[in-house]
Amino acid sequence: MQIGPHILRNNLIVAPMAGVTDRPFRQLCKAMGAGLAISEMISSNSQLWNTAKSRRRADHVGEVDPISVQIAGSDPTAMADAARHNAELGAQIIDINMGCPAKKVCNVAAGSALLQNEPLVGRILDAVVAAVDIPVTLKIRTGWNPQNRNAVRVAQIAQSAGIKALSIHGRTRACAFIGDVEYDTIAEVKSRVAIPVIANGDIDSPEKAREVLRRTGADALMIGRAAQGRPWIFREIHHYLATGCSLPAPSIIEIREVLMQHLQDLYALYGTQGGVRVARKHIGWYVRGLPGAAEFRHTMNTLETTQQQLAAVETYLAGLATHGDRLTYIEELAA
Repeated sequence: MQIGPHILRNNLIVAPMAGVTDRPFRQLCKAMGAGLAISEMISSNSQLWNTAKSRRRADHVGEVDPISVQIAGSDPTAMADAARHNAELGAQIIDINMGCPAKKVCNVAAGSALLQNEPLVGRILDAVVAAVDIPVTLKIRTGWNPQNRNAVRVAQIAQSAGIKALSIHGRTRACAFIGDVEYDTIAEVKSRVAIPVIANGDIDSPEKAREVLRRTGADALMIGRAAQGRPWIFREIHHYLATGCSLPAPSIIEIREVLMQHLQDLYALYGTQGGVRVARKHIGWYVRGLPGAAEFRHTMNTLETTQQQLAAVETYLAGLATHGDRLTYIEELAA
């Protein structure tokens, strides 16, 4: 998989997710086998660039190349300025957000709301591509709603503008994350453009990854929610695609090492108080589907210090280890 001058080690990409794909998560997913990880979206509003949130999102210290930063907005000039600003801060790839279905993003005519205005899509893409000398990629959905699917036209606009790769979440903005993914629409887009196409949506297992590649003909896969609390999914998929065989579940010893390092990285980035709050959701994702997870999450949400969090995680994992050396997932009605 190649994006501009960057040759990725594989075709597995971490989807940009607000509040999730911060630097610790991106670094972890890359260490676990992802070929590329895209940052949380950064607003094109320059008045927000000096906020603590934006500075953290633009922090790439120690991050493995290539560094891909997603920008969001609806004004071509502001988007061009944002691209230049982030390139100066170390971005090696700029990704444009035209896929986010969140109301607070669409209500300011950004994200997937832009799909309603194809001329504006073209102006934004032209402005950003012209503004920087690094590759620009684009993330879209299949359209605004099921009655207005225009992914093929937007993909052709993107190709004409010089976009180097296109990610498609196989649902419309109106569908959000509900309903079947339109893999056939992704396949149609792939057949109509020459640039790399990245399939996204409900890819949650190695078997599903192989099936999506077969159905869409996509050049790469983008994985989002399935990696939350399960960053090893990238190595599992990579191994399965290469060999046809499944890897065993990670050992509890490995999970402890991964989770403990992830927590320490979160504390370092957000500070102890902020880190504890951010860590709660990640811990919840790691234990999702495991024995006693609901009760453990309830307890975790009452803890206020890093020491308490780390000790609780140690105790919980030690309890799981008494039943075997690997994770065993169950269905939990309270989860």
